Amino acid sequence: MGHRTVRIHHVGHIVENMTQAISLYERLGFDVPPPNCPAMPRREGAAPEPFGAANTHADFADSFLELATRVTEGDRGSLPADTRLVPLEAPAEVVPLLVERIGRTSADLASRLDRFQGVHILMFSSPAIDEEAERLTGAGVRHGGINTVRRAAPEGAGVPVETIRYLEIDGEGPGAGPGTVAEGRLGFVADLDPDVQGARRLDHPNGAVDLVEATLCVADPELALVRRRYETYLGRPARQQGPAHVIDLDGAALRLVPGSALATVLPGERPPALPAFVAYAVAVRDPVLTRDLLHRNGLPVRDTPTGDPFVPADAALGTAVVFRPAV
Repeated sequence: MGHRTVRIHHVGHIVENMTQAISLYERLGFDVPPPNCPAMPRREGAAPEPFGAANTHADFADSFLELATRVTEGDRGSLPADTRLVPLEAPAEVVPLLVERIGRTSADLASRLDRFQGVHILMFSSPAIDEEAERLTGAGVRHGGINTVRRAAPEGAGVPVETIRYLEIDGEGPGAGPGTVAEGRLGFVADLDPDVQGARRLDHPNGAVDLVEATLCVADPELALVRRRYETYLGRPARQQGPAHVIDLDGAALRLVPGSALATVLPGERPPALPAFVAYAVAVRDPVLTRDLLHRNGLPVRDTPTGDPFVPADAALGTAVVFRPAV
């Protein structure tokens, strides 16, 4: 079987306050729509109130950046006023199951935030998700099988419903939970439907056109083990580039960096924990114009050793955001 993984599907930035996060992403130059959040009445006859988890995306043609936050009772103040509440509409016997699933998602977000605010989700794109599941099983990688969810497609899409098929990789070792590895939530998603994705907001003031890299920082003694793990996950070999190990995808890459070298790869950066997703990179049309926008919006800008501008993690809610010239 040939390589089935083609690119990074999305990264998930888990934040404490969605209003603050959207404001940051707008200053970074991304066009971010109002978040969605499930809602249900707290008592019979009352208006639906947000609960569980809220999220939104900064979208590109083949990938996106996700912002997600937990929502607790009475926590409406952390959500923007224009948050789109999505009432739970299901047969009465199904509602408790939906509430339980949403509650698990919220609890998972809370546990990630207890660790640190930042990127905790990395999903890869696959044009053949069923074959991907078979390949992972054959390679001895534990996962929860393929899940299917459906949601309303955005206005202007060619279909009324968007179907999402995905799988999550299970952790290894004693006490490892389903659907999560040490560094966060990791898995594979079927390629985005171009008709559906094209109906979303794709024109960003910073000129960003794609998500092209994720950086995972690991403890130095664990680097070889993590490299082998990701080579197995992705079915591709890693190459060494300075202190980092890079797994090339089609138009994207995963960069594995030992903790001792993070400040070399991203000057001034320190990992919040190990292992951790510490940065992602987007391709932009004109890095000079992007740099100017960042400065105008009052954000600090550093340079990678290759001259790419990036906003450090301490100014970007826990993750460094790198801007790279589009090829």
